[in-house]
Order: sequence, then structure tokens, then C-alpha cells
Amino acid sequence: MAFVGKKFPNISVDVTDKTGITKKINILETAQKENKKVLLFWYPKDFTFVCPTELHAFQSAMADFEKRNTLVIGASCDTPEVHFAWLNTPKNNGGIQGVTYPIIADSNRNLSSQLGILDITNERYDDETGNVMVDGDNVTYRATYLIDEEGTVFHESVNHMPLGRNVAEFVRLIDAYTHVQKNGEVCPANWQEGSSAMNADREGVAEYLTQHLN
Repeated sequence: MAFVGKKFPNISVDVTDKTGITKKINILETAQKENKKVLLFWYPKDFTFVCPTELHAFQSAMADFEKRNTLVIGASCDTPEVHFAWLNTPKNNGGIQGVTYPIIADSNRNLSSQLGILDITNERYDDETGNVMVDGDNVTYRATYLIDEEGTVFHESVNHMPLGRNVAEFVRLIDAYTHVQKNGEVCPANWQEGSSAMNADREGVAEYLTQHLN
């Protein structure tokens, strides 16, 4: 299901951090009440291989996100206890010690199911047991959501599990969306903070193409 241009689901979920304290968070309400953008990124599993490289990469860019009034929140279907154990495992043992942003524990899969990002290749009814059987790991792909101060999604993307994300691209997208919010201009291909944008009309496109793509 595509959420771009729509409000993020109004669902409360468990979240934990390096202190081990678990509390409820509602991302839609958090964006609105704190008047901040939110970067929410999902990864498949704690204690795996590509995942810690991503969590540390987002941590390394925290100053960039904070400068842009953006909250960073990680998420997976692991429990709060597993998150806490991983948060206290050193880097040299595959852990994410040093990560300071909160991590959602969507162990009941309420939010990830609504987002449609679970690795479920097939659901089938078992005639013998009467149960619904799931083919797939039933964990999330590498999905990323950028949410504005009103709780509206302005970017979403989903990577297959072997493909790690480029954190710098999300910084660029936040810069571009902020420029649109402030100036009403649109941002062309490969736009970077400080470069020229353009008016969203035929004349604006023609001027930009003439000046920059000759």
C-alpha cells in the first residue's frame, strides 16, 4: 500500500532504547505534537549482518538529522528484550552499542502489517490443522518512511533484505522537501542543498533545462 501524500497510520507501538525502558509511541502524533519530521526505517532482524551496518550509519548521521529538525526511529519485529540485548552488544561482536535513537518493537506486527512491508510470499489455509500457514520469514523488508510535521508521508521506499540503504540520500530528500515547503519551488533531478530549484510551470522547466543541461 502506498502512503505517500497520506497520513501515517494512527497506531501506537512499543519502543525501546539503550536504557531498556519500553514505552508506547504514536509516530503520527509525535510528528504533529513535536512539530518535527520523522525518518522511520525498518530492518529485518536484530543480530544479523547488513542490519547493524545500517543502524550505525544512521547513528553517524544523527547530527545531520537533528540539524534538520528530524527524529530518527528504527523498527523491526523483534521484542524490546532483544532490542535491549543488541543495544548492549559491542560493535566488535556484531552489536549496535552506541546507538541512541529509539527502536520500535513491532512484535505483534500490527504496524508493519498495515504498512504492507512483511516478507510474506504466500498465505494458505491448512485443511488438516485449520490454521493459516505463512510462507516467508514474516519479518520486514528494509522500508523507509519520511514523514512531515503534519504526519504526512512524503517519501517511502522498500529495499530487498540484501540491499543496504544510502543514508545520505535521505538527508538530501529532507533538504529537498524542506526547500519545497519554504520556497514553493520544485527540486529537479540530482538536486542538492544550495543548488538551483525551479518553478513548477512550463517556463520554469524551460529556463532550468536551458541553464543547467546544455
